[in-house]
Amino acid sequence: MDDVLERIPARRAELDAAEERLAKELEAVRAEGEELGCAERVLIRLNAQIEAEADETYGPAAGQVAGPAVLLVPHREQGMDGTALPERRSRVIRARRTDSAHRDRPRSP
Repeated sequence: MDDVLERIPARRAELDAAEERLAKELEAVRAEGEELGCAERVLIRLNAQIEAEADETYGPAAGQVAGPAVLLVPHREQGMDGTALPERRSRVIRARRTDSAHRDRPRSP
């Protein structure tokens, strides 16, 4: 019985040391978690700024002569063909193709 009574304070000292070590470790983990949260918020803000600047910088330019503003050069996306163009522009392209086809045709003597 005396043996058990002697081991109890020794074990209590071990547990107190472990509690102190774990409290310090928990404090460090919480601090790192807060730092990660701050870093995440900063990265989200920077990403939003970069996307906004990219939209402003690389977006298609609009021009206005009379009436509503129109794109100077239509925005082209993957898989687009001539049907996506406004009718006026499609007519111009068809006329140019017809004209170039007539010019490239061999002439009979």
